[in-house]
Amino acid sequence: MNSPERPAETPAPDVPTWSTQPTYSNLGEIRANLLPSKAHRLRTAGSLLADPKPPPLPKKTLIRTQSLPTYGASSPSPTHTGKPQGPLLGPHSVDESQEGDSQVGPASPLAELTFSTPDAELGRFFQDLHNLEAVHATLAAWQLASLGAIHARLHARLAGGCPGPCHPSHSFRFLDNSHCVDSGDALYYRVVRMDEDAWHILAAKVSKPGAEAPDPWGLELQASLRPHFNIQSLCGLVPERVLPAAPWRGPATLVAEVPERTVAQWLAEVGVRRPPEFARAAALLLLQLSAALERLEERGAASAELRPENLLLMTPRGCATTGVPRLLLADFGRVRPMPIGALGAHARPLGCLLRAMLGPAATPPDTSLAAGLEHLAAQLPRLLPSAARIRGALQALLWGPGPALRGDGAPLGPWLRVRRALLALHLAEYAVGGEAPGLEDWLCCEYLAEATEGSVTRALALLWD
Repeated sequence: MNSPERPAETPAPDVPTWSTQPTYSNLGEIRANLLPSKAHRLRTAGSLLADPKPPPLPKKTLIRTQSLPTYGASSPSPTHTGKPQGPLLGPHSVDESQEGDSQVGPASPLAELTFSTPDAELGRFFQDLHNLEAVHATLAAWQLASLGAIHARLHARLAGGCPGPCHPSHSFRFLDNSHCVDSGDALYYRVVRMDEDAWHILAAKVSKPGAEAPDPWGLELQASLRPHFNIQSLCGLVPERVLPAAPWRGPATLVAEVPERTVAQWLAEVGVRRPPEFARAAALLLLQLSAALERLEERGAASAELRPENLLLMTPRGCATTGVPRLLLADFGRVRPMPIGALGAHARPLGCLLRAMLGPAATPPDTSLAAGLEHLAAQLPRLLPSAARIRGALQALLWGPGPALRGDGAPLGPWLRVRRALLALHLAEYAVGGEAPGLEDWLCCEYLAEATEGSVTRALALLWD
């Protein structure tokens, strides 16, 4: 069996450098299924030691009480996107600095610029405090760097720690006697993996009898990928006879993320009559899927089919079960090498999935976001954009800029500056609300931290040209 080609990869924003975060679980539920833990075991990732006090939150974690500002949907947030009240002035953009312009400010690390910085040291960051334009440019660059740091912290909390591969010293035990999710081709069972220092709750992925044989190329590619928030992570195999009561025969694949349902089940719960807030939830799920497909395209691979029953959903770590779920691309048995020079390998499958999620075409869209999704579904098979462009279009539909701003000819660089500043203020205003930011906050931070004038222009062209 030949291994898939693995071209050199450059570090991506979704591969942070933080230390491994603990994976917390329902202690009462686990104590009912496992032997009492030893008193000397360490509190490491996934530890099941009883502790009446909740674990401490990460330092400097921003918190909020309301959702982020959105484009095309009503919101009490002061940062609601809409037609600007006046022109966006200014000839320069922070995005020009992202693309090679070094004239934003001094070379001192902006991370050292804080509220506690003494006045005598401000000259390290501002060459001339009398030059208002230069001061604004430096502050804008600082806001951009801060959003990147917030994005990394949120990613660490939402994803949790990586349990790592299996070792011979590990032992296993069932947490439940029945499967937790029935997907199109596999059943998932919750399993506890134990060693002397840590216990992790994983999922045993068992192929259904009679299911189509997966393509080995895609499975090897999945095992070779770097961790990604929206791609199922493999931990190894459950050896035979380790779980005598297992309802399957032969080895099972262990995955790090424990799914809770599929997109097909989620659609069935929503019903045929889609509520007004459905369009936003669908856009956020498709945004996550396009991010996973973008990673595949970077590796020269494409999924031959995107079926709702094989797309998994789970609650992000530290978030409410009623919030936006985390989507996982898990069906690598249908992943194939992408033909050289092929364009838009995922455009048609994503368009079909979007149509299926939106419901019957005869139903008129009830929100501007739903109308934008309908238009995007029509554009995908016609223009065959890459997954990266589709992701940018979904970001623009969710958080702007809208067609009205584009029609006014307002410059995108100043718009990005305004939105970044308003997002930072929005997070600060709700920092004392007692509620941590959620998945949508993280996705919005990702958009505004990585967007450039060029990327936003390409997104708007896909949507409205």
